[in-house]
Amino acid sequence: MAGYLVDDARKVTTHRLFEMKQSGKKIAMLTSYDYSMAQIVDGAGVDVILVGDSASNTMAGNVTTLPITIDQMIYHARSVVRGVKRALVVCDMPFGTYQVDAQDAVRNAVRIMQESGCDALKLEGGVEIIPAIKGILDAGIPVMGHLGLTPQSINKFGTYTVRAKDEAEANKLKSDALALADVGCFAIVLEKIPAKLAQEVTDSVNIPIIGIGAGGACDGQVLVIHDMLGMNKGFSPKFLRRYANLYDIMTDSIGQYVTDVKNKDFPNSEEQY
Repeated sequence: MAGYLVDDARKVTTHRLFEMKQSGKKIAMLTSYDYSMAQIVDGAGVDVILVGDSASNTMAGNVTTLPITIDQMIYHARSVVRGVKRALVVCDMPFGTYQVDAQDAVRNAVRIMQESGCDALKLEGGVEIIPAIKGILDAGIPVMGHLGLTPQSINKFGTYTVRAKDEAEANKLKSDALALADVGCFAIVLEKIPAKLAQEVTDSVNIPIIGIGAGGACDGQVLVIHDMLGMNKGFSPKFLRRYANLYDIMTDSIGQYVTDVKNKDFPNSEEQY
């Protein structure tokens, strides 16, 4: 099925994302965690599918992203890859798999790529993790950066509030973005930072900047699929636009099924052999 506003059915690559930035074409990115959802997201024309460690929250019910393991991420990524034909599939490296040392990071990165079949990996952090990023890149694995609000560091931040509002943190974020671009990252996610700062970063680097709560000047946008489809009601940040209300639609549909079964309306004579 042809996607919305998608006139190029070729597989999306890191180079094509660079071309999109150069030509001013916006990049659409969403999360997916399973085969069925990935098929739908890919078919609708999304350019990049992120197998996010947000699966820890949306799929496993954890409060933070920290508990999800490398085995679980590989499972989700492998499931998504099977359902995708066009989009670039990026998998998050989970907490603890790249912060220890560069060799450990490369070993884990190679394993994720080998066992999942995804196209690239995403790591949270700036100059502190450059050795890990460099090692992964040297192994031939594309890396997407992630700055601003980095959920794996939530225990250090202590809050999910907007990041880089003060000058010192803003300056560090800008230098981190330049460092990530210089070392060879193909794109950077900026999460929950002032729109003006995100525009400065977007204009200062030649790689795509994907925003989430970072304003409209970024080269692309990303949202968590469960949030934008309204599959939950407990998460309503300012940056979230709900494109559907699947929570109520699904609850009503399941409730009607329960009613029909108990009233002996399902199955009817046309729905049996």
